Formats: sequence, structure tokens, C-alpha cells
Amino acid sequence: MAFNSFKQKNLHQNIVKATSLATRTRVRNTSLNKYRWNKNYLLGMVDCHLVHYPTPISLTYAWSFGSLAGISLVIQILSGVLLSMHYSANIDLAFQSVEYIMRDVPNGWFIRYVHANGASMFFIVTYAHMFRGLYYGSYMKPRQMLWCSGVVLLLLIMGTAFTGYVLPWGQMSFWGATVITSMVTALPGGKTIVEWIWGGFTVNAPTLRRFYSIHFTLPFIIAGITLIHLALLHKVGSTSPIGSDAGVDDIPFYPYYVAKDLFALMCFLFVFGVFVFFFPNYLNHPDNYIPADPMETPKHLVPEWYFLPFYAILRSIPHKGGGILAMVGAILVLFLIPFTYTGYIRNTTYRPIFKIFYWLLVSDCATLMWVGQAPITDPFIALGQLASLYYFSFFTFLFPVIGIIETKLAKYKIA
Repeated sequence: MAFNSFKQKNLHQNIVKATSLATRTRVRNTSLNKYRWNKNYLLGMVDCHLVHYPTPISLTYAWSFGSLAGISLVIQILSGVLLSMHYSANIDLAFQSVEYIMRDVPNGWFIRYVHANGASMFFIVTYAHMFRGLYYGSYMKPRQMLWCSGVVLLLLIMGTAFTGYVLPWGQMSFWGATVITSMVTALPGGKTIVEWIWGGFTVNAPTLRRFYSIHFTLPFIIAGITLIHLALLHKVGSTSPIGSDAGVDDIPFYPYYVAKDLFALMCFLFVFGVFVFFFPNYLNHPDNYIPADPMETPKHLVPEWYFLPFYAILRSIPHKGGGILAMVGAILVLFLIPFTYTGYIRNTTYRPIFKIFYWLLVSDCATLMWVGQAPITDPFIALGQLASLYYFSFFTFLFPVIGIIETKLAKYKIA
């Protein structure tokens, strides 16, 4: 008994000594950090949010898509500002000004290809970031507002991409603007709204100027919402692959995840560079190199690849108004995710039932993308309708029901 008492006393002293040492080290580091950074408010913010920001130790490269999306936004803003110095928002000069940038402006071809392919790269990392969040439960409490702010950013990015696609004033630009904006006429008071958007009775000079103004303004709004998105993220912290929010295994963001994100950036720039230098027009439609002609409709009108799933949902419904509501609803339904989830398991890795339907959703979105660029004939019409049905069923029915089933199975006790 005396030996055990002595052993426990020594163990207690060792714990106190280790704790005291850890406390002194932490205080010393804090005081050094305060001397170096926190005397200045701005440097203190950098320290809190970039240097010593606590980050789960188990984060994978899937978490780098968020920072890559931010870098893509910066690239788009910088290249867009440079392009705006030479672009003319006039229906008689818009197409020629783009060709002038490509041919006569020093390195103009590079700036334009960076901007054009940068939009595609932006959507690639944004969609990957969204599906990563859906897989690892980034919508669950306490991150509901974080997820919703991300959906708002997605809407703004889509609006920016659509208005930017009109600016080259090629065949696809003109007819894409005409067809998409004309759909609003199916809504109550839609004719008045369309004439207000057009600035007249057809897509014309006022339309181009308005789209140019909107396209130039939206990226800065996106940058502001991005700061709100980051503030919400840093308030609750990042999720982790194991689904733990305990914070016991957190490490500083710098240097560990700065190095990791830099490697992800190098990979991103490599793929980006391949498109810019070797396949600059691979993701663009060739008809947009034909000047806009209001008297000739393209044989096969399709949007950019990142809009194809929503375009497939739009045309899968025969009713014009219903198609518009379904297309808009396909994005707005994402707002429901944090509030319709009925389970408590965060990571899809530990949800065998949901995992099946999750990968079916990924396949479904790929199918919608393929159907969106296909001709409006059978079997593509029927396939688009089935894919659209599964898309909405997943978010409105399967998502909450699977959560209930998995919760019951997790709490089930075998007698």
C-alpha cells in the first residue's frame, strides 16, 4: 500500500511537472508571438487566421480545394481587370476588341486564355469543394450558415460566369443570352422583367453594357462574401476526415497546411497551364469564334460545360415555366441540406447506406452533364428526366430518410 501510494504520488508530481512545463512553454511562445505579431492589430489578425489558426491534423488534400477556389478568384479578378482595359462593351466593337486583345495586345492571348480557362478551373475546384463538403458532413451543426454562405457564393459565381460568357459577342454568346433571358417570360410579369434586363425589346447594345457592368461588379461582391465564408469557417473550425470536433489533435496552419496547399497549388497550376498553353479552346465552343448574327441560330445551342447539368434539368421538363423553376430549384435545394439531415454521423465513410446513394448522385450529375450537351432526342430526353428525378429525390427525400434509418441502426442493440 505504501509503495502504491508513493508510486501514485510520483505519478502525480510528474503530471504536474509536465503540465507546468507545457504551460510555461505555451506562455513563452505566446509572449514571443505577442511581441512579434500581436502588437499590431492587422498582423495579429494574420497570426490568428493564417499562422496559428488551429487545424485538425488529419486533413487530406481534399481540403485544399477551398484555398484553390480562393486563388482562382484572385486570378479571375486580376486577368479580368487587365482585359477590361482593352475590351469595348459595344455590339459593333465587342467581337473585334476580343480579337484585338488576342492579336495585337502584348501577351493579350495569354491573359484572355487565362481568364477563359480560369473560369472552368474555378468551377472544377468549386464543385470538388462542394462534393467534399457533402461527403464529410460540412453542413452539419454548427456549420449550417457556413454551408449556406457557400451556396450563395455558388449562385454568384454562376451569375458572373453567365454574364461573362455574353461579352465576347459571338454566336453562342448572343443566342445564349437570348434563350436564357427569354425564359423569364414564362413567369408572372416576366415580359416586363425581360425588357428591363434587355434595355429594350431584343438583346442589343444596352444588354451588352448591362451584362458587362454586372460581370465587372459581381467578382468584388464574391470576394466580400468569401470573407464572410472564411469568418464563419474560422468561428467553428474545419471539419476533419474522422468527423471529430474535439480539437485535441489540432496543429497550426503554418507551416504544415501552408506547405500542403502550396503543393496542391503547384498541381493546380500545372493542369491549368496544360489547358492554357496546349488546349486553350478545348473547354470552349467553336461557334463563339463566329461574330453574333441575330438572323442565324446555331444548329446546336449548348451552354458552357459547367452549366450543362442544370441545362439538362431545364430541358427535361416539357413545361417552360416548370423547367425554369426546376433549374433554379436545383441550386436552391442545396440550402435545405443542413436543415433536413436527420442523422448524427458526420463522415460518409462511416455511413455505408448513404455512401451508395452519394456516389449515385455523383454519377447522376455526370449523366446530367452528358445529357445536357446531347441532342434533344430519345433516349436523351428520358435519361435526362430520370436523372433529374433522382437529383431532386436525393435532396428532398433520400437525404433525411437515410439519416433516420442509419440513426436507428446505430442505436439498435442486439439482444
